[in-house]
Amino acid sequence: MSSCIALIVAAGSGERFGGERPKQYLSLAGRPLLRHAIEAFLGHPAVTAVQVVYQPAHRSLYDQATVGLDLPEPVPGGATRQDSGRFGLERLAGWPGGPPDTVLIHDAARPLVDAGTISRVLAALEYTPAAIAAVPVVDTLKRGEGGRTAGTVDRAGLWQAQTPQGFRFPLILEAHRHLAGAGLTDDAAVAERAGLPVALVPGNPDNLKVTTPDDLDRAHRLLGAPLSDLRTGLADIRTGLGFDVHRFAAGDRVMLCGVPVPHSHRLEGHSDADVALHALTDAILGAIGAGDIGSHFPPSEPRWRGADSAVFLRHAASLVQARGGVIGHVDVTLICERPKVGPHRTAMVARLAGLLGLAEDRVSVKATTTERLGFTGREEGIAAQAVATIALPGAVR
Repeated sequence: MSSCIALIVAAGSGERFGGERPKQYLSLAGRPLLRHAIEAFLGHPAVTAVQVVYQPAHRSLYDQATVGLDLPEPVPGGATRQDSGRFGLERLAGWPGGPPDTVLIHDAARPLVDAGTISRVLAALEYTPAAIAAVPVVDTLKRGEGGRTAGTVDRAGLWQAQTPQGFRFPLILEAHRHLAGAGLTDDAAVAERAGLPVALVPGNPDNLKVTTPDDLDRAHRLLGAPLSDLRTGLADIRTGLGFDVHRFAAGDRVMLCGVPVPHSHRLEGHSDADVALHALTDAILGAIGAGDIGSHFPPSEPRWRGADSAVFLRHAASLVQARGGVIGHVDVTLICERPKVGPHRTAMVARLAGLLGLAEDRVSVKATTTERLGFTGREEGIAAQAVATIALPGAVR
């Protein structure tokens, strides 16, 4: 039986998308784009393994995105897309047990690749050394010059290339080695330049590449997930405010924004006492006029003793979704002298984004002190405040 390894290239900086976080690590329906792509190939019966090419500067983001997945050590990428592809292929050349018979090379920024597209590319490799998923160009194409049209381009025979792009492994490795430094933008171009015939197989229009925030919103819509912005035609824009306090007790960690933070104490409460999630839950409930956290999860009920506060937040978010609304942005401020929040902020943002199905640039976590004043200044506990912005159907009345 032939072996196939999926090589997922995730070494880009995502500069065209904007924002501080590379796009392959943005949240889509609670999971990073990279994880969506990885799981699509891990779940395909014809794929033996998945190897990721990444940027070492993004190691912490990579580790968060792939936690719990059975993956080999990632391969450091290169200065160009072509370099990153070659470095990944070189790793497969030294694969334990020998290199694969075929390789599927996929961009991490295409999170919605489906099993049918993967199967069609693999099937084509039975009769051709290279094959790519592609969709025909259906829009009229215009050539531009000086901000005006300068002619119409004949779209007959034009295709929009997608990934995965499949190859018989020895041939694409040889092509990459021979053409190193040629500045080619995809692996099919490397194969073409090396004289390999490349077959076109039907792709899927939904197998989009996330390049802009609008692309990410479209991916959310395709998954039926809450949209990551408020450009939805929902006219009733609301803001909710939440506030909560918990005192310290004997322990060795505190839960903040769903993240365990090592500390000399824990927070005391009926649940896990995650003061940030409690404040944010109240903010969302307040925005839809649905009472407070205690009315939904009474502390007098034993079943909530020690409960994960993520349950409370997901419940509040589900009430927004049940009314046809979306959460557009959340902002949490933690008020304490210790523990220090900065080293854990990235993990906290990722956790909140995952719980709410938001892009991470729509989640804010901040921390401040009271300059040693009051109970937080005396390090007797932690306070949190949160703001949530949502949109509901209908005009404001």
